[in-house]
Amino acid sequence: MSMPRLNRRLLLETPIRQGDNAGGFTTIWQPLGSLWAQVIARSGREATQLGAPVSAVSYRIIVRGAPHNTLQRPKPEQRFRDGDRVFLIQAVAEADDDGRHLTCFATEETAI
Repeated sequence: MSMPRLNRRLLLETPIRQGDNAGGFTTIWQPLGSLWAQVIARSGREATQLGAPVSAVSYRIIVRGAPHNTLQRPKPEQRFRDGDRVFLIQAVAEADDDGRHLTCFATEETAI
């Protein structure tokens, strides 16, 4: 595998459930820190979410490796933010045998 070009700074965020004082909850996103990444578009499709059409694009996002159970290691259900753009993380795997880089499989959805 060639060395990835980590040329985009992404903010890693994790979901936090907060009570809404009405018996339910809301989700807020807590920043965990910035990671340099290579963002590669994979495929796109049109989907429907809550009855509205959305454009869904899948991405492969490569970041530096980090040990398990550390804040710097992305996890499924977390997300990356790049300004107004949001990439929801579905899966994370080591990109190489030495664990120097991680591959995050993520999706960006945009209302049409």
